[in-house]
Amino acid sequence: MTKPTTTPAEPPYLRIVAAIRRRIADGELLAGDRVPSTRQIAREWGVALATATKALTTLRLEGLVETRPRTGTVVAGTAPPTASPALPSTPSASPVSSASSTGTAPEQELTLERIVRTGMDIADAEGLSALSMRGVAARLGVAAMSLYRYVPGKDDLVLLMADTAYGEESYPADVPEGWRPRVELGARTLWTLYRRHPWLAQLGPISRPLPLPNLMVHGEWVLSALEGHGLDPTRLFDVHVLIYSHSHGLAVHLEREAQAEAATGQSDDEWMDSRAPTLQWLAESGRFPAFTRIVGSLGDGYDLRLDALFEFGLAALLDGLTPIIEGREATSR
Repeated sequence: MTKPTTTPAEPPYLRIVAAIRRRIADGELLAGDRVPSTRQIAREWGVALATATKALTTLRLEGLVETRPRTGTVVAGTAPPTASPALPSTPSASPVSSASSTGTAPEQELTLERIVRTGMDIADAEGLSALSMRGVAARLGVAAMSLYRYVPGKDDLVLLMADTAYGEESYPADVPEGWRPRVELGARTLWTLYRRHPWLAQLGPISRPLPLPNLMVHGEWVLSALEGHGLDPTRLFDVHVLIYSHSHGLAVHLEREAQAEAATGQSDDEWMDSRAPTLQWLAESGRFPAFTRIVGSLGDGYDLRLDALFEFGLAALLDGLTPIIEGREATSR
C-alpha cells in the first residue's frame, strides 16, 4: 500500500514574510515607511525573536526592505520628503540648502561656504565615511576638480566642516551665576552639536585636540567658568578635559551605532533581540549571578538612552568635582 504524501507546513517566518509583502503590495506600507521591528513581529505573530529576525532578513534579501542609518528598517524605495535630513537651521545654511539640493548650480556660482555646507549635508545624512570630494561635487553639479580651487583636499574640508558645525551654537552675553550652571550649559551645548552632527565626535582623540577657532569658543566658556577657584593650572585643565570628554565620549557612539546598523542591517533593538538566546544562556550558566539578578528584575529589559545617560553622568561628574573646584577637598582631609 502506497503511503499518502503530506505537504510540510510552511515555516512561520515565511508566513510573516508573505504578510508583510502583502502590506507593501496593497499600499498599507509605503516606500520609506518603517516596517515592524523584530519585537513587534514576535508579539504580533507569537513567534520567537530569532524567527522574527529571519523574516526581516528574508525581506531584506528580496530587496523589499532596507536599513537606513538613524531611521531603522523601512520599505525600500524613495523615502517621503519629510524623511529627508534637514540642514542646520542657521542663517548661512539657507542659501546653501536651496542651491545644493538642486544639483544644477553653474560652476561660476561655486563658493567655499557652499562646498562646506554640502559636505556637512552628506556627513549628517550618511556618515563621515560616505564623504568624498567627488560626492560633494556631484551634489553641487560641478566637476570634481573645481573643488580643489577652494580647498586642498578631503582632510581640509572635514576640518572646515567641523569648525562650521562647532560655530552653530554660541553662549549668552549674560553669563549665568556660579561655575556649575555655566559648565552645565557648556556640556549641553556640545552634546546638542554632537546630536546634530554625530560625525563630529569621530574626528580625533582628546589627546590630539583639533585647533579650530569655533571649538575653542566652547573650551573658553568652560575654562572661564572654572577660573578663580584656586585650582592650579594643571588641575584646572584636567577638570576641563574630563568635562569635555564626557560629552565627546558618549557622542562617539552616535555615529558608531549608525555605522553598525548600516553594516549589519539591524537596528539596535533587532541586534539585541538576535542575541537574546546567548544572553539567556549566559544568565542560566550560573557564572554571573549579579548580572542574572539585575537583568532578571528589569522586566521589559534595559533601554539604553544616551540623552538620559548624558544627563545622569554630567550630574554625577559635577557632584564629584564640586569639592575639588570649591576647595573643600583640602579642608576635609
